[in-house]
Amino acid sequence: MPKLKINETEIEVAPGTSILQACEQIGIEIPRFCYHDRLSVPANCRMCLVEVEKTPKPVASCAMPCADNMVVKTNSPMVHKARKGVMEMLLINHPLDCPICDQGGECDLQDQAMGYGFDRGRYTEAKRAVKDKELGPLIKTIMTRCIHCTRCVRFAEEIGGAPELGAFGRSENMEIGTYIEKCVTSELSGNLVDVCPVGALTNKPYAYKARPWELTKTETIDVFDAVGCNIRADARGQEVMRVLPRLHEEVNEEWINDKTRHAYDGLKRQRLDRPYVRNAQGKLVPATWPEAFAAIARQVQGMAASSIAAMAGDLCAVEEVFALKMLMQGLGSPHMDCRQDGVQYDVSTRAAYLFNSGIAGIEQADAILLVGTNPRVEATLINARIRKRWLRGGLKVGLIGEAVDLSYPYQHLGNSPRFLEDVALGRSPFSTILKAAKNPMVILGAGALQRKDGIAIHFRARQLAENNNMIREGWNGFNVLQLAAGRTGALDVGFVPGQGGRGTNDIFSGIQTDHVKLVYLLGVDEIDAKKFGRAFVVYQGHHGDRGAERADVILPGAAYTEKNAWYMNTEGRVQAARRVVFPPGQAREDWKIIRALSESLGHTLPFDTQAQLRKKIIEAHPHFAKIDEKLTAPWVAFGRDGVIDPIPFALPIQNFYQTDVISRASITMAKCVEAFLMPAREAAE
Repeated sequence: MPKLKINETEIEVAPGTSILQACEQIGIEIPRFCYHDRLSVPANCRMCLVEVEKTPKPVASCAMPCADNMVVKTNSPMVHKARKGVMEMLLINHPLDCPICDQGGECDLQDQAMGYGFDRGRYTEAKRAVKDKELGPLIKTIMTRCIHCTRCVRFAEEIGGAPELGAFGRSENMEIGTYIEKCVTSELSGNLVDVCPVGALTNKPYAYKARPWELTKTETIDVFDAVGCNIRADARGQEVMRVLPRLHEEVNEEWINDKTRHAYDGLKRQRLDRPYVRNAQGKLVPATWPEAFAAIARQVQGMAASSIAAMAGDLCAVEEVFALKMLMQGLGSPHMDCRQDGVQYDVSTRAAYLFNSGIAGIEQADAILLVGTNPRVEATLINARIRKRWLRGGLKVGLIGEAVDLSYPYQHLGNSPRFLEDVALGRSPFSTILKAAKNPMVILGAGALQRKDGIAIHFRARQLAENNNMIREGWNGFNVLQLAAGRTGALDVGFVPGQGGRGTNDIFSGIQTDHVKLVYLLGVDEIDAKKFGRAFVVYQGHHGDRGAERADVILPGAAYTEKNAWYMNTEGRVQAARRVVFPPGQAREDWKIIRALSESLGHTLPFDTQAQLRKKIIEAHPHFAKIDEKLTAPWVAFGRDGVIDPIPFALPIQNFYQTDVISRASITMAKCVEAFLMPAREAAE
């Protein structure tokens, strides 16, 4: 391992470590524009110049590997003169846009110009002007500000898997853009704004809305998929103004997808801000909280427990689901389910429905079989992690299901469950690949489980894992990819049918036969309202969407940015979301609504505060006390063998941008559908 001296400090580093990385290890900050920890090294901005003893001129520290006995100086007169010269060259053509630039206050160029810039320029020729590019509804371009660091080009190609940006022209005619004018189609395109060190690429929906010093910043969790991306939500007053990624190496690294970043504008549209009760004329009319609770109590009074059912939706936090479960148990009803999409799988053990290897575990895999899933739209950051592993080399990916563009090559085995059986029983060539792999992995998606034979497919996937070297000490390659942020936590607290209870499909059957007469919907919106027939429907949620349309009583709840709550991601990691703003109008946090309703129904729940509720959760399920820890689930047999229908797998998500009540209410997401999906559909037709 090389030993070197940096500013009189001796350090020993791993082979291949660059001088810039070595400096960071001992707390010395090196200015840079083109260098980024997660991208390849181009060494083209020259801002990171340092002096190395016995070299005639400064060297680019990002591209120079450390060597034995090297002596480095980062603050010598030569270094300062070189960096000032680089800064002067960068500012030659840069416009004086700081007062109107959305990057103002968060701009790398602005910050470093404070340290290495000069108070006047010697350049007297005309400044260069570059035509702005149209990259779609999410990215605003002011290309005259571009300093050609090529971070955006490298991100699009290496992380996003959409090599649509590039540099063309030479010298002062060089420009960054798409070779043929088009939108950037990656679901991760919003991260281009984060990696841009100047104001050339900015957030188009956020343009000219606020300054960073005006915003209250809150660290919380994303709920638009089951990955559980760590985010920072910035608000001004009672409005969320923007959402940014937060570093979490084991979950989302420092990226988020475009829906996570931009769907927040749906939080202020089509909101439910007061209770409603349907009157004798069939119209929903505003009501007070006592009136709404009384309407529900009148229906429940004298009703058999077997006639009451409850369902939990995709965005529900652990607290409200657990509270609703306690209420249903108090009423004596075993009919409850959190799988509104009707997926079928065994939930008797945690390992049966978790992403057991962990999201970061993808980087250890050398063979991956995808079954009935398109991770690019179902869990974009998991797909990015697979691409990251593929870029390192030595990864083989197989897909059973609909052929889609995953941003990396794969072997398409077919679209029938028959191919899953072939791999499980060793009749497929891909089974040989899995058995020879050191860390093989299967990712089972909702497209394989949203079927009547889901339990049998679940069993076959377990058999596949056990027969192909996936289950052993220190490695569990069996992974179920959940779609909903609230699903894993709800399964963990047991919001599933009790003994003799009905699941989602059986609840609908019971409604048709009048065995189920009252249905409590907690944030359930992804179901056709006609399925509720003549049942009395109580809807608790935060948007006037499909559930509220059918409801007889509406109880306004809080969105994910309006409550302190626990969520569990697809790998079984408990994460804490924090309140960014307060709910609008008379809306309240969901667990409070259920607690107040329980009193009206004569089955008062045994808690008064969220702390007491969380204590109850931990008493029943101790692992919820371990926030942000991925816990290993014991492997036991699950699933049930049965006849598998030969019909092909179907993907559950066709429209990435509108999958829930918030994104359907978002104007930005509607623009994305118009810009990205409609042209593709027209081309297909």
